[in-house]
Amino acid sequence: MIEVHATAKHFLGMPAAKFLQEYWQKKPLLIRAAFPDFVSPIEPEDLAGLACEELALSRIVAHDRAADAWTLRTGPFSEEEFPGMPDHDWTLLVQDVDKWDVDVRQLLGHFDFLPRWRIDDVMVSFAATGGSVGAHVDQYDVFLLQGQGQRRWQIDAGKNPPTRFRDDAELKLLREFTATHDWVLEPGDMLYLPPGVPHHGVAVNPCLTLSIGMRAPSSAELVSDYLDNLIADADESLRYHDPDLVPPKDPNEIDAAAMVRAVEALNALRLNDPDKLGDWFGRFITTYRAGGEVVAGGDPRSRIEIEWDLQQGAVLQRHPFSRLAWRRSGRQATLFCSGLEFSLPVKDAQRLAAAETLDGDAYAGLSESGRDVAMELHSQGHYQLLVDEDD
Repeated sequence: MIEVHATAKHFLGMPAAKFLQEYWQKKPLLIRAAFPDFVSPIEPEDLAGLACEELALSRIVAHDRAADAWTLRTGPFSEEEFPGMPDHDWTLLVQDVDKWDVDVRQLLGHFDFLPRWRIDDVMVSFAATGGSVGAHVDQYDVFLLQGQGQRRWQIDAGKNPPTRFRDDAELKLLREFTATHDWVLEPGDMLYLPPGVPHHGVAVNPCLTLSIGMRAPSSAELVSDYLDNLIADADESLRYHDPDLVPPKDPNEIDAAAMVRAVEALNALRLNDPDKLGDWFGRFITTYRAGGEVVAGGDPRSRIEIEWDLQQGAVLQRHPFSRLAWRRSGRQATLFCSGLEFSLPVKDAQRLAAAETLDGDAYAGLSESGRDVAMELHSQGHYQLLVDEDD
């Protein structure tokens, strides 16, 4: 099946384990009424306002149907230009809306059947009637949740679909696209697409779509970053060496023995060391990939004062751009936060990675080392102390 109806028990229309086994990174799935009676957590006016912020990542894509020409503009935009926009054939897209809007961020709780560190962001798009970004293909998993209005989605779920791009557009648009499935999504409907499935969405009327996208770094990104990490930590004394050298038959040949020594020199860098690799990956995957740098908050209060505030009802609120994850390391755990790492008891790492906020009881429930890390994260801006919940 490629189309199912959600149930009161399973918003995916099936248990999460079945979805992961049969659909995840394998085939598309349309889930009708995944969020019944859905009310969008953000309005088009709010999205337009966010697109005017300097740090927000925003784009406007417009399509000239007569010339089949596409234009792309990047933000920030000015508030004055939105009232004069046409009533058709354009789309506003804003990345990382979950970092800016707490109501949008709360949607991510429904996707806890996936590792949180795999979730990249919630992109929200507003499209005027006929608005689209063209037929394209993504290299990551995405859940397309209809927020307001109606959007027509077409996908090509056939084997080996053509994926060549047009050379006359700034966007990576498909040169050829033939739909195998054609749906109109209503608010609350959700379309899951694995990587590599060509798709084309067009607004039937003014509409909002929320795209929950996964982070899927390419092999080139992984290799490049890991090599940078190895180079930074490399021991200069580890070098190519050949104490077993014998006179060569041809002094100009790179022979098999030389290649064995080259491999040995690379292996000395511990390319396959599980702990070294795991610590690097934790730092890498929790580093925010686009912007929104977290800076130290400069809280003038001492630790004793902060702990007193927590006892009196204050909370530590995690910065929305801070990404946390953890991994086991022997009997301990390593907690990662935006590229930083800390050694902690497993329970502390679990609690800190999961907690959007820390109140006095949660803070007191940490071990001494866990409280030390919480204070260190606060000093670096990853937690903000809210003395009044209305702040």
